Amino acid sequence: MTLTLLDQALVEEATKKSGLIWVQGTGPARALWHVWHDGAAHIVGDGPGEQPFPGLADGSVAEVTVRSKDKGGRLVAWSAAVVELAPGSEAWEAATAELKGKRLNAPDAEQVTERWARECRVLRLEPQGTQKELPQGPLSAAPLPTEATTRRPVPAGLPRLLFKRRGKGRKN
Repeated sequence: MTLTLLDQALVEEATKKSGLIWVQGTGPARALWHVWHDGAAHIVGDGPGEQPFPGLADGSVAEVTVRSKDKGGRLVAWSAAVVELAPGSEAWEAATAELKGKRLNAPDAEQVTERWARECRVLRLEPQGTQKELPQGPLSAAPLPTEATTRRPVPAGLPRLLFKRRGKGRKN
């Protein structure tokens, strides 16, 4: 199925507004933050402190699923040609300028583009001539392995600090 003008507009508008896209190359699908720039989604990662995207290589094809920003449901799915941008090229500079503005909590905000040039990859996901049918039913799967943690033991003294009652007449 070829993308019509309406399909192209849907892909672009949905991808622009979504904070995350699900991208699947040769491995499992991963949720990735991105920016829409110059007719394609751009992602940065595969380096220390950045999002991993194994299975995405220059010249390959990826399947992109875009979610609704407000409800989180799937809106549209499309095929993308994966193009790795060469550090320092005009396209790389333009893409990283947009990505830098959207990168939250970078430990080295001022030098982030230099670090990306040394240690990371910037990929351009260009929509191809097909829009995919959204799969029916749930797509639940076990979470991918990660080193990230979300819960640690509560420090022993924390409950006393949080629930300490103030005596009558005491001022702090």
